[in-house]
Amino acid sequence: MSRKHINRRRFLAATATVAAITIVPRQVLGGPGHTPPSEKLNIAGIGIGGMGKSNLRQLESENIVALCDVDREYAAKTFKRYPKAKTYTDFRKMLDKEKNIDAVVIATPDHTHAVVSMEAMRRGKHVYCQKPLTHDVYESRMLAKAAKETGVTTQMGIQGHSGEGIRLICEWIWDGAIGEVRQVDAWCSFVLLSVWSCRVELEVESPSQG
Repeated sequence: MSRKHINRRRFLAATATVAAITIVPRQVLGGPGHTPPSEKLNIAGIGIGGMGKSNLRQLESENIVALCDVDREYAAKTFKRYPKAKTYTDFRKMLDKEKNIDAVVIATPDHTHAVVSMEAMRRGKHVYCQKPLTHDVYESRMLAKAAKETGVTTQMGIQGHSGEGIRLICEWIWDGAIGEVRQVDAWCSFVLLSVWSCRVELEVESPSQG
């Protein structure tokens, strides 16, 4: 398999699991049986302390070759879990130095997703990025343009979009199973209380008086 022209079906099947879902069976990821090292993808994680940690654990059938996080203390467990991976605090240096990277998994703070994704695509790396992909429509259009120009495979990490059930329903609708869709209603039934909605208190030193 050419790493430059990665099999889209295989990459999407593998990245579908990084949203922490278990609906995709093991054989979809390259099994059953052992996958030769030459057929494995070289994966780099950017932002590996929170959601990125879970993302990488779903891709351990591949080669985790590089890790990047600005907070080494917060990401310490992930760095320790993959001792063979090269470690960085600057994703740009990692992308420049590690030429063998095939794809990146991005789970940095939300406002940086577009910038990191663009830098990876410009270097010919396939991209799996956690939601939200961009800050505005302009950034989304720029990323879509870059993906088309570079020919890389991309996916945004949304559990609902990655599940086989949702994909099957979409195929039914596209095939006209329920006729022309005229209206779609959506709602959320609960508020998720998690690390994303928690307030973090930081200790700030007061300016010296005198």
